[in-house]
Amino acid sequence: MHPYRTEARVAGVLYIIATVAIVASGPFVGSTDSSDFLTEAADDENQVMVGTLLQLAWVFSVMFIPVVLYPVLKRYSATGALGFFSLRFTEALLSLAYVVIQLTMLRLSTDFVEGAGDPSVYEPSATALLEARDWAFAMGAGLAFNLSALLLNYILYRSKLVPRWLSVWGFLGAALWMIMWFPQVFDVDLGVLEVAFLPIALQEMVFAVYLIARGFTPTAANDLAATTVPGA
Repeated sequence: MHPYRTEARVAGVLYIIATVAIVASGPFVGSTDSSDFLTEAADDENQVMVGTLLQLAWVFSVMFIPVVLYPVLKRYSATGALGFFSLRFTEALLSLAYVVIQLTMLRLSTDFVEGAGDPSVYEPSATALLEARDWAFAMGAGLAFNLSALLLNYILYRSKLVPRWLSVWGFLGAALWMIMWFPQVFDVDLGVLEVAFLPIALQEMVFAVYLIARGFTPTAANDLAATTVPGA
């Protein structure tokens, strides 16, 4: 028997879609990252829209990852599974807010270039939107993601659903990125230290491929499948 094989495969695919989509969106939405996006984003409207569609794929993949994994994780720890679900769903909602704000920025840029309305109101609005979008990303894809990764890999380590070297890698990678995350919130330039996200990013891809190719460790998965969940 190989319980939760489908859940493992679907989760692995969702992890890959989420990572590929957010990375691929970068070149398309670069003009909205500039402090001069008011004058630049409108010229790249079609590119930004393509990038936004990719980001929506990222958002909905993130949203469904905890939905798929919750039935499995709750058999080990209902509290831990609910915590993971809540954190990743929070990440998805904040990431959706990020995308919506980005679309608002694009519309503001278009209106500015076309000369609609009072020009004096554009700069304050642009500054506020850029700040709000950065905070949505920092709290969602930054804080909520890191906390969810720490919790997930702790559960995976204790439950032995994947090899322990893989969950240790994920836990340490998330912890490293969490440490590097705090200075960036306060606009501290970390320079080359920003590559600290690479260990957790790479681990998630290895984790995803492992789930698709191997699934959860059969012995641990069988033990969980035989577990009676309170209230189930």
